[in-house]
Parts: sequence; structure tokens; C-alpha cells
Amino acid sequence: MNIQSAVLEGTSVLKSKSILSAQLDTEILMAKALGKNREYIILNHDKVLNNENLEYFKKLVRERATRKPIAYLLNKKFFWKSEFYVNKNTLIPRPDTEIIIEQILKVTKNKEYLRILDIGVGSGCILLSILKERKNFYGTGIDISKNSIEISKINAKRLFVDKRVKFYKSDVDKFAEGKYDLIISNPPYIKRSDLKYLESDVLKFEPKLALDGGLDGLTVIRKVIKKSSELLKKNGKFILEIGFDQKSKVIKLLNNKGFYINSTIKDLAKNDRCIVSTKI
Repeated sequence: MNIQSAVLEGTSVLKSKSILSAQLDTEILMAKALGKNREYIILNHDKVLNNENLEYFKKLVRERATRKPIAYLLNKKFFWKSEFYVNKNTLIPRPDTEIIIEQILKVTKNKEYLRILDIGVGSGCILLSILKERKNFYGTGIDISKNSIEISKINAKRLFVDKRVKFYKSDVDKFAEGKYDLIISNPPYIKRSDLKYLESDVLKFEPKLALDGGLDGLTVIRKVIKKSSELLKKNGKFILEIGFDQKSKVIKLLNNKGFYINSTIKDLAKNDRCIVSTKI
């Protein structure tokens, strides 16, 4: 079987499972099976596949047909300006979260040296992207998941920022290491009762720990705000990602812990997604 026939067959399988990006996904999986890029697949559609490559490709298509995310099948996801290693133990970086990077770069544009804490570091995509952009910044990442910490360490090495970052496996409640100029967090903020409405790609495959925000969606956010009020230097900035319907409640929590609200930022779908605040 040649590449073109295999891709057509794979596309048909994914379409039958109502996967909207069926053709694109199939081409990406073929590229993975052959160790090539997608351009190669398009330009060499007549090339005959050997059995080993064909079987591996079919296996990838079967896995994608179960709604397993492409990022987990490839073990990578592009975020901001870098490629990050990901697996089932960490949330897949989202384009909406790049808004946080934009805000951090904006509020730190005149800063020479900063100490940054990322609470719930996950794959490291936020913290490490900032360290890559700002050569004199130093980072600390904490996460309750040992697996997330290991993934962050891999990504720190890949991005050549591992000398400027430390990672700790710790619950936010128990962490008390140092004082910071900037704290960032993208905590779990989905109400437990709403988890069942997530797309099956997310619900079946991404870690619940990184999604479940408790009964009202604010359980972890409360902890993060409390801890940030203790660890942030006076006039330090706190940048927090939130759920689309949480703005007013989170602003109240921030005000109660001594934060001044600088701005709230909307995501690509025009939902409230990020709050920038200052410890006063």
C-alpha cells in the first residue's frame, strides 16, 4: 500500500468517529510513523510503505479513533515559540494560555532580574517559555504531581534553561520556599459537576488532577491566592488563569487577600481568561 491509499483509509476511519480534523490528523500520524514531516507525506504520496511502517501507522490511527489526543500520540505540543514534551501525565498546553505569556512579557519588559514562581507547573510551558525569553530571570516550579515535575525537567533541558530553574513536588499549601517578584498559576478551575461535559479527548485522556477545581471550581484557586499573598514581595505581580465565568468571584478573593486588580484579559473566544494583579 502506498502513502496516499493509507492516508485515505486512515482519514475514512477517523471521519467515521466524527473527528473533524480527520485528514490533517491522519497526515500527521503518517509523518510520525515514517519519522518524516507532513510536507514529505504530501510530496511522496506514491511511495510504497513497508509492513512495519504501515502497521505502526494503523496502530496510531486506531488510538486516535478512541479520541486519544494527537499531542499524546506524538508526545509533543508546540506552545509559544517552542516544542514541549508531553504525555498523559500532564495537561496539553493550550493556545489560550499563551495570553499569560503575553501579559508577563508586558509587565516585565523593563525588568532586568526577577524571581518567578509557577504554581501547578505541569509541562513547564508557561515558566520555561518566560525563562527562554528573559535570560536574567530565575524560576521555581511546583506541582503536586511527581510525573509533571519529571516532564518539566525534561522540557527545561530541551529549552536550555535548566540552570535557571528549580522544581519541587509539593502541594501549594505546604510550599514555603523563598519570596518572589512574580507568581503565575494556571490551576484546575473546572467545577467537578461540569467535568462530564468536557470533550471526550479531554475527559478520557487528560489528568483529572489538572482539571478538577472542586465543587465550585474555586477550591484550588483559593489555595493559590492565599499562598501567593504570603510568597509574593510587596508590589509583586500575580497572574492567574481562570474559568470563563469566574471573574467576579476571583476578583473578590484577590481583593480580600490584599491584591489590587490591574486588568482582566479575554481569550481568543472573548471569554475572561486571565487576571493580572499586584500585591499591595
